[in-house]
Amino acid sequence: MFKPFISEKLKLANRIVMPPMTRSFSPGGVPGPDVAAYYKRRAENGVGLIVTEGTLINHPAASGDPNVPNFHGEKALEGWAHVVAAVHEAGGKIVPQLWHVGMTRSNGSLPHPDAPSIGPSGLNLNGEKVNDPMTKEEIDYIVQAFAQAAADAKRIGFDGIELHGAHGYLIDQFLWERTNQRTDEYGGDMLARARFAVEIVKACRLAVGPDFPIILRMSQWKSAQYDAKLAETPVLLAQLLQPLVDAGVDIFHCSTRRFWEPEFEGSTLNFAGWVKKLTGKPTITVGSVGLDEEFLGAFRGNNAGVSDINELLTRLENEEFDLVAVGRALLVDPAWAEKVRTGKFEELVPFSADALKKLY
Repeated sequence: MFKPFISEKLKLANRIVMPPMTRSFSPGGVPGPDVAAYYKRRAENGVGLIVTEGTLINHPAASGDPNVPNFHGEKALEGWAHVVAAVHEAGGKIVPQLWHVGMTRSNGSLPHPDAPSIGPSGLNLNGEKVNDPMTKEEIDYIVQAFAQAAADAKRIGFDGIELHGAHGYLIDQFLWERTNQRTDEYGGDMLARARFAVEIVKACRLAVGPDFPIILRMSQWKSAQYDAKLAETPVLLAQLLQPLVDAGVDIFHCSTRRFWEPEFEGSTLNFAGWVKKLTGKPTITVGSVGLDEEFLGAFRGNNAGVSDINELLTRLENEEFDLVAVGRALLVDPAWAEKVRTGKFEELVPFSADALKKLY
């Protein structure tokens, strides 16, 4: 994990990634000095790449939480510029995750209760009709909002961007057949459902130029649909991935609930392993790294202890994937990477749900 990572557009001191974890500590959508210090602590302790919590593109229904940080407006972007400066001062690299939650937001939510939630077909994750489908004008607006956020990220000094295309949020809602029932060019087969994501990647690439890294976070599972799959077979997954590569994705951030679980029958490869095999692009694996229990266990009152990471290291050495995202373990223990590097395993802090109540 502590070997340098070098790709065409991104060089990192090691293979450890802090993935996006929503913290809701940015009142009015503006990240303050406490947020900058939170990320700086991880950089000071040897995290190779920090991906920020999800940040909101410029659309009134991008989120239903007024304390999630914006990635638009002078005050919010100034706050993020301070975050970048703090992380760079500590020798780290950082990218923002650009986000729109789509139909996972309830109508009437703050901070813009009058704005209806939007999605490809106006369906929630259960496939139930809630609102009207997005119009072509709304689609074009969202594509350009992502592109503007990408341009702003480059302007204020970030080292790349990540697009949130996972977990049942807006981009993923276009990819998933249950939530995308459109009959125009944005719905239908896998290629058509990928069109929205492809347009966003292309627009971001145009906005940032050829040398700025673009990461795309993807998942099969959704926030409340753990058995969901965008692609039931490697052939279908390849059909989804190739247009995204052609559009300009440099790295895929492949979210699973447990990194050790195989993605398809007949192979031990996990999701990140399959995506790397099919695209040749670097991948980030994520899913209960450094823990011995999946995410929901902590919220049922069970603390998630520290796990043996030998299997992770074996897969990394076998080049199944390139980078390793450490979520909850890093959320509660900013020195996780340094403690692992120096063999101080007995000092690792176990995760519990209480860790979400403050910025450690």
